[in-house]
Amino acid sequence: MFKVYNKCSLLRKNNCHVPVVSCYNKLFKSTLSNSAGLDAGYVPSKVETNNNTTKYFEPPLKSSECFTLILPPPNITGTLHLGHALTATIQDVMVRWNRMRGIETAWIPGLDHAGIATQVVVEKKLWKEKKLTRHDVGREEFEKLVWKWKIENENVIKKQLKRLNVSLDWDKETFTMDEPRSEAVTEAFIRLFDAGLIYRADHLVNWSCVLQSAISDIEVEHLNIAGPTDVSVPGYEKPVKFGQLTSFSYKFEDSDVEEIVVSSTRLETMLGDSAVAVNPRDERYLRHVGRKLRHPFLNKTIPVIADDFVDVNFGTGAVKVTPAHDRTDFEAGKRHDLETISVIDESGKLTDACGEFAGLGRFEAREILRERLSSMGLLKGTQDHQMIVPICSRSKDVVELLVRPQWFVRCDGMAANAVRDVKEGRLTIDPPHFDKTWFNWLENIRDWCVSRQLWWGHRIPAYECSAGNDVVWVAAKSVEEARKKALEKLNLNEIGKINVRQDEDVLDTWFSSSLLPFSAFGWPKQTALLSKHYPLSVMETGHDILFFWVARMAMLGAQLNGGQLPFDKVLLHGIVCDSHGAKMSKSLGNVISPDDVINGASLKDLEAGSRAAHSSGILSEEELDRSVRGHKKMFPEGIPQCGADSLRFTLSSHNIKNHFINFDVSECYTNKLFGNKIWQATKFTKLWFDNVSNERQLNKRPPNLDDLHPMDKWILSKLDGMVSVANEGFENNNFHVVTHALKNFLYFEFCDVYLESTKRGLRELNSLRAASHVWTLLTSLDVGLRVLAPFMPTLAAHLHSYLPLTERNLYFPQDLNWKNEQLEKEISDVMSVVIAIRRLKKMFNVVGKHKPEAFIISNDPVFSNLSETIEDLASCHKINIHGSSSELNLKNTVVDNVGNTVLHLIVPQELIQALEMDSAKMEKKKEKLLKELEKMNKMVSGSTYNVNVAPEVQESHSNKIAGLQEKLSRINYIETLTK
Repeated sequence: MFKVYNKCSLLRKNNCHVPVVSCYNKLFKSTLSNSAGLDAGYVPSKVETNNNTTKYFEPPLKSSECFTLILPPPNITGTLHLGHALTATIQDVMVRWNRMRGIETAWIPGLDHAGIATQVVVEKKLWKEKKLTRHDVGREEFEKLVWKWKIENENVIKKQLKRLNVSLDWDKETFTMDEPRSEAVTEAFIRLFDAGLIYRADHLVNWSCVLQSAISDIEVEHLNIAGPTDVSVPGYEKPVKFGQLTSFSYKFEDSDVEEIVVSSTRLETMLGDSAVAVNPRDERYLRHVGRKLRHPFLNKTIPVIADDFVDVNFGTGAVKVTPAHDRTDFEAGKRHDLETISVIDESGKLTDACGEFAGLGRFEAREILRERLSSMGLLKGTQDHQMIVPICSRSKDVVELLVRPQWFVRCDGMAANAVRDVKEGRLTIDPPHFDKTWFNWLENIRDWCVSRQLWWGHRIPAYECSAGNDVVWVAAKSVEEARKKALEKLNLNEIGKINVRQDEDVLDTWFSSSLLPFSAFGWPKQTALLSKHYPLSVMETGHDILFFWVARMAMLGAQLNGGQLPFDKVLLHGIVCDSHGAKMSKSLGNVISPDDVINGASLKDLEAGSRAAHSSGILSEEELDRSVRGHKKMFPEGIPQCGADSLRFTLSSHNIKNHFINFDVSECYTNKLFGNKIWQATKFTKLWFDNVSNERQLNKRPPNLDDLHPMDKWILSKLDGMVSVANEGFENNNFHVVTHALKNFLYFEFCDVYLESTKRGLRELNSLRAASHVWTLLTSLDVGLRVLAPFMPTLAAHLHSYLPLTERNLYFPQDLNWKNEQLEKEISDVMSVVIAIRRLKKMFNVVGKHKPEAFIISNDPVFSNLSETIEDLASCHKINIHGSSSELNLKNTVVDNVGNTVLHLIVPQELIQALEMDSAKMEKKKEKLLKELEKMNKMVSGSTYNVNVAPEVQESHSNKIAGLQEKLSRINYIETLTK
């Protein structure tokens, strides 16, 4: 028998929408166009740009608690992207929900000075506009240029955030280099220094030779190379080849015959080798441990040492040890007291320690050394090799590991506390699978290098104090304070004898941003705001900065606040990708700006935006080209105007806890149409409230619920269920569950079903049924818009303000006590029959001119009670209800079963004959559908499908398969009837 789905939502899947009244119902078209003081349709730009309802849903406080969080501060390097829009939307949804529960909220906005990123952008701009470097203009003038950039860009970013309709507390705005935050940074550094948790040492750091600065791990990209690959490196005219392993030999000092062969992907570093290491259990080399090897280019020997880090199965089992340019070798060098020889300087040139090769570029030296080793008979060959090349994300330079004097935060103790906090439940992470990641990183943490060789940032408050040959470092707020501290350390009597020099470096940007949970409220001063808002209620941010920001906030927050964590909950969201699941990046040209989605943009506009970014130095020539090509491919017709509320609703409709979140502009536009659907329903409700109340002198008190029509009771029961799902979804930060429930209720159950079912009763203006319908319409919209408000605040406030409510309850709805599961089951049975009738009508092309007539064979009284409703929803001229078909003499009907209910639809003979004539055409269509279904089933049954394919894509595939099966079912059914 023909398969029937028992869900109203399948109306849309089977193209059986019951149309929204204002768009399609001729009876009401003319009267709705000017009703209720609302425009003809929803135009986001008009509603949002003239928005005076930002604080509309702010009911009086009814709780003593306070919900506090901070917006992860965007960098001042450019405009906001969709990742920022996602973060701001999630947090605004949380804030608005709490505010509508009568809870006081504090949501702190701010901007991050973004040391390296900002300096790079301003340097590019300076060079592009004036062909000058920062050294040409000097430190003081360069800092002025950066401050000017900051002022220009902060206005753009703030404008973007406000355009997203977020409800930030702008009066509490921060900047990581404003005076209060600078005071906090200085105080934090001094306290950590004096506690022995900050120290200065020579250590390996990620170094960008272009920036001539240490960079953090987050600013290092990893280029995977499978074999010989040419890579463009700044400063080199020709690409540099990577992905090769070069083998060469060291001869023993006391023998011209014996040798040990080692291999390296970075041949230039052999000039800094301090030893050759072998595994102490490798019998091939045990007799050589302790012997000396001759360096082929330098007048020195290096020892053969034994160490467990050597893999006996890699290469020859012997490895060169270069402590100054490799992390593993650095640690080995400390264990064996090896010399640390830096052979690459800050600019990427070979140092004086390299003898005749000094001054050569590092990659130029690589080729020269290979040739020299070959001429000496020491080169043993080059082979293809899989490797990872570290790239500076800011300068695109190949990152070097260099030993430099740097400032470090000692992390082991603080990290151990942070691990215990999660294990013992004082700190929870959602989603919880990140616990394992948290433990793995913190249990293997390295000390944090916090110094950067930049001009833009917080100058490190550390001072080198000397008297004669005695030198000490102190942390202080000023030169005067430094002298006083040094006086005691140097054991001197006269402060004037002490020479003081402040360190030239600045602090890592993450240091200042890690203090924000408390520096935002005035710390180190013990302000009333600090007492009230520390710790935060939750820390919400992207999972990609769990270590670089969240972990460091947890460590420093507890350390500097007497063990009090800065928050006890962490909510992590995923990374926004394009509709195909590719991470958005300038290099791929698939970046989508929130502004373009909100306002709409033609292809010409998109290209103009990319060219403006190129002119200001943000995009390189190559990135501009990719961006332009990417936009042409993704948006050949441009991006339609969707509005901020639709963007917010779309972002919230995805499971934010997924690792990746695929964003599709078409989905955003669909949600704009969803907004229009609610707009039209509001107009419809206001119109009929006015009409019915004028005739009946309707008051706005609820009627006796027992007197309501079954469809009124049904939609109120559905409303109750939606509210319950929404509250649970908000409690668990599962916003996609809330948006799904909202859309299903407002779009399908309320607009497509209930609203259509009221038309007949509303025309009886002076009836109790009309009054009940009006009250139910109004109540459903009142509650529905309040649930919608955290996601689409301007639309919800705008429409809610037009509702003719006696008492305007602005709290988020809680328990309604209108649930009626038995009635829901009965109406579900009715809707299954409605869908089946509509399906049969569609199959056999039965339209209005045929005056559709159907027979329902069932003893269930619900069909008799709702026969008029079935006629309306199924668009039938007449519905006949019978307990048995034996008394009927039905001709020209097609039959379908819905559970125990039998349907007969009268089909004119000429329509059946037309289907018989199209049988050949139908057979071809069936063959095509079968092939497509087989292809889809094969794809989804693959062994890695569930692991590699995003849940949203899997759902799309599932819907497509269901649609194909439905079309085949139709054809099969028609074939059985026409044979």
